[in-house]
Amino acid sequence: PVPRAQTNGKAVAAAVCGLLCVPSMGLTGIPAVVLGHVARAEIRSRGELGDGLALTGLVLGWLSTAGWALVLVLLTVVSIAAG
Repeated sequence: PVPRAQTNGKAVAAAVCGLLCVPSMGLTGIPAVVLGHVARAEIRSRGELGDGLALTGLVLGWLSTAGWALVLVLLTVVSIAAG
């Protein structure tokens, strides 16, 4: 029998970091994005499994990063408007 391809470890780490974005208040968002991109590149070149995990980490990481960027922009606008 042909051996089954392994799941990329960085893809698993990206998904875990993405899932931890809420309890860590966005602290793991950027690592999720970086790990997700690296994992997807490795998966394509090595033929490994875990593309869905890497994509999950990417999406959750980008959502977390965008959410915090929006919060910072809104706080800045309110701060400037309040004088």
